[in-house]
Amino acid sequence: MRRPKGIKTKKSVAKRFKITASGKAVRFPAGRRHLAHSKNAKRLRRLGKAAVVDPTDAYRITQNLPFSR
Repeated sequence: MRRPKGIKTKKSVAKRFKITASGKAVRFPAGRRHLAHSKNAKRLRRLGKAAVVDPTDAYRITQNLPFSR
C-alpha cells in the first residue's frame, strides 16, 4: 500500500479565504456577484470589503490551509 506524500492545501478553501499576518482568517461576503442593480450603492460598497471569519469557523479554515501560518 502506498503512503501519502504529505499534507496538502485544500484548494477550494485557499480560493475563498486568506490568512492575515496576525493569523486571522479573512473572507469576502456573498451577494455581490449578480443582481447588483437591485442593491443600493451603500450595500455594494459594504459587500466589497473583507470580513474577519468567526472564530468558530476559523479553526477549520486554518486546518485546511497548512502552509499559510
